Amino acid sequence: MMKLLSLFKKSKIGSSIEYQIKPRKVKFDWQDTPVDWIPNQPFVSYFINEINMILPAGEFWFCRLYNKVLPQISDEKLKEDVKAFIRQEAMHAQAHASANKEYLTLRNIDVQRNLDLMDFLFTKVLADQPLGFKVPKILEHQWDLFRLGIIATVEHMTCVLGKYVLYNQHWEELGADPAMLDLVKWHGAEEIEHRTVAFDLYRHLGGGYIARYYLSGFVIAGVLGLWVDGAAHIMKQDARFKSIQPSLFKPWIWREWYAISQKDNRLMPNPFWIVSQQLGYLMPWYDPVHEAKTEDAIAYLDQSPAAKRAALKVA
Repeated sequence: MMKLLSLFKKSKIGSSIEYQIKPRKVKFDWQDTPVDWIPNQPFVSYFINEINMILPAGEFWFCRLYNKVLPQISDEKLKEDVKAFIRQEAMHAQAHASANKEYLTLRNIDVQRNLDLMDFLFTKVLADQPLGFKVPKILEHQWDLFRLGIIATVEHMTCVLGKYVLYNQHWEELGADPAMLDLVKWHGAEEIEHRTVAFDLYRHLGGGYIARYYLSGFVIAGVLGLWVDGAAHIMKQDARFKSIQPSLFKPWIWREWYAISQKDNRLMPNPFWIVSQQLGYLMPWYDPVHEAKTEDAIAYLDQSPAAKRAALKVA
């Protein structure tokens, strides 16, 4: 009991890391990236490509909300972490947006419907004034806290997926496109590097333990639903999938995802595995510091082609 009480008291602490988070301004060249960026794996390639459409609006929303609450942060190290987090997330959004504009759109894949859906979610539904309704002053902090809790929950999921792509060597073995491979690994490594920030900020501003349960349900259903829906939309534009007409509400795409991941989970993560990884977040003693190794993330970032080009440009 005393241990649990001490854990809850710890929730008032600021930053839980001593190292400095380093934003990196990167640029990717999509000229030679094929639609099937993992050779002979159209389903997996489209499925991972959908991440490019899911992320930009959400990451810019992270930045807007974090900038809003920045004056409320009393821990100076946490404030530094949050500022670096904002810069990293803004760069992630720009990098994935470039893939939509300079890669997918130029290959005649209509991404606008998916982008519009994400834009509606993050600029309308989860805005400071949701769907145009002004939040009463007395409830404004709770609305911010609810949204900060969503970000903390999402960041746990992105840390898990970051580990998956960082340590996965199978895509390289199959001859995956170097630019897309670097994008997902660079992004995954930075998710590991800043994995503590969202959770630290959520607790610092008053986020509670019980809320993690309903937030996890909300986030898991939302992320998986949007991921499958968006992937289905871009897949059915391809002649290879037209006869199937993939849809969020048809079982085929869910069965195919499960079958491919069950046969070889190095090709794509199993949906049940993703859900199971959220259980750790629900434990009272959860600490994102223990979810991954910062050293491994930095090791990749030090040799990432895009990050190295950015470092040379700065120099």
